[in-house]
Amino acid sequence: MKRSIGGNVKFSLFYIVLIVFTLLFAFPFYYVFVLASWSRIYSNPPHLWFGSDIPVNLNSLLSQLPFHVNFFNSLSIAVLATAGTVFFCTMGGYAFAKFEFKGKKGLLLFIISTMAIPAFLNIIPFFKMMVAFGWYKTWLPLIVPGLANAFGIFLMTQFLENSIPSDLLSAARIDGLNEFQILIKVVFPLAKPGIAILGTVTFIGSWNNFLGALIMLPDPKKSTIPVALSSLFVRSDGNFGGLMLGTALALLPLLIAFIFFSKKIIANLTAGSIKA
Repeated sequence: MKRSIGGNVKFSLFYIVLIVFTLLFAFPFYYVFVLASWSRIYSNPPHLWFGSDIPVNLNSLLSQLPFHVNFFNSLSIAVLATAGTVFFCTMGGYAFAKFEFKGKKGLLLFIISTMAIPAFLNIIPFFKMMVAFGWYKTWLPLIVPGLANAFGIFLMTQFLENSIPSDLLSAARIDGLNEFQILIKVVFPLAKPGIAILGTVTFIGSWNNFLGALIMLPDPKKSTIPVALSSLFVRSDGNFGGLMLGTALALLPLLIAFIFFSKKIIANLTAGSIKA
């Protein structure tokens, strides 16, 4: 009985600690949305509940920025980059995980070693390459170069190596499926947890890509949300209501993507544990 009571106390304390940390981490997100509803964000005492100035802030935001265009640009680039990266990195991970070929380990090691190169060292060569390709002032530099990135290939290699039995692939080949059909009909469905993780990281990284968009998309109408909001901050007259509303709207796709992919991860891992 004493052990049972002690166990319940520890269980309750554990959940209390989790709730406290959850509230601490969630508060900044909540506060962004609170400030987005006030035209003057600085006050004493500080705003802790929602105001009624969203129409005013929205008018201020749209009068200074083509925000709907910037939002569409960011969303389109992030979705295309995520879909392409998931497809090509899963394909590359499948090749490294389930095929044997000469130089496999050396090539994989080389790919992983590129992750140690600081990104800022590549800015000038990358810019010159994009200009030479005729991709400058287009979306392509923000989508194509990262489609088969080292992190994605390494992640999917490790995931597929342990999650897909080789016997299952052999059975699919005996049934007459070619390698591309196996990739689409067998590998992708079984790799959903790994794809969800890669999709989350890629979408957030693409959405928050400030430097690439700043360099490659100088036209404000072709720019993305991070660049647009930074320009609004620079020329702000002290009224940050529009800026905070833009920040809150920019957070929404990230929160939705995180919730969507996290549910996929949990659902597929739970399904796998039940089957096991």
